Amino acid sequence: MSKAKLKKELSQLAKEQLVEQILDLYDKNKAVKEFYDFYLNPRNEKELAEKYKKIIVKEFDVSRPERSGLKYSVAKRAISDFRDLQPSPEVLADVMLTLPECACKFTYTYGDMEEAFYNGAYNNFVSALRFMHKHNLLGDFKLRAEDCVKWASVCGYGFAADIAQAFYDYYLE
Repeated sequence: MSKAKLKKELSQLAKEQLVEQILDLYDKNKAVKEFYDFYLNPRNEKELAEKYKKIIVKEFDVSRPERSGLKYSVAKRAISDFRDLQPSPEVLADVMLTLPECACKFTYTYGDMEEAFYNGAYNNFVSALRFMHKHNLLGDFKLRAEDCVKWASVCGYGFAADIAQAFYDYYLE
């Protein structure tokens, strides 16, 4: 159904009916509940960010590598789900940078990975840098971005050079 058709249908409902539908969605759909909880109480933004960062950290957990899934899809989904809540750019950047940080730290700790792993880490690093640049947040996250460069420095497949170049492209403009 198109948005226009949905809008037409919803506009024919009474206010009480709309409220009942939203309450029903709230009860039955976790994403809707989370959206309204955040929308009505944005003060818990950092607390909610921690929830999504934990999902990312779990995928690239250096302290428990046997339990790490190393799935970028899971970590990227966490970022996407958090982005859908429309948090402040500062807090979203924090969550976005967590993925390349964890991936770089994981390979620093456990040695060379497959090229696809490095590509995922690099692409997410560049995505986070691009977002931070767009929102004038690079200075707030420089030390964490430098850590990614440090952790990547011992890696193969040109990964160290790529991460360093991405850092310098944004921080030495």
